[in-house]
Amino acid sequence: QVQLVESGGGLVQAGESLTLSCTASGITFSSFTMSWYRRPPAQGRELVAAITTTNVSTIYTGSLKDRFSISRDNAKNTAYLHITSLKPEDTGVYSCNAQDFKRGSEYWGKGTLVTVSS
Repeated sequence: QVQLVESGGGLVQAGESLTLSCTASGITFSSFTMSWYRRPPAQGRELVAAITTTNVSTIYTGSLKDRFSISRDNAKNTAYLHITSLKPEDTGVYSCNAQDFKRGSEYWGKGTLVTVSS
């Protein structure tokens, strides 16, 4: 059974840093591109960052590039989203996604809520 489990969310103060984790089981983790999405309150889901099987990382929203980064540890089957200088507008549910483009497999985690207070 495939599982993606996010962790690390919670209530934080503006200006603090946070690292979210996405731990996978039931898949060959190294074969999957890992992505992070977020869904702010009352808004649609947006792609935030992705990291390929060869460790090429991309932050998809220009305004986030200075504060967001993504990494992975294949030995731990875990992808990370690092966020610095948190802002109230970073509040939302952060979900991870795993895609094996060669096999057409895709999986989602349930998400972890990040709430940033001002």
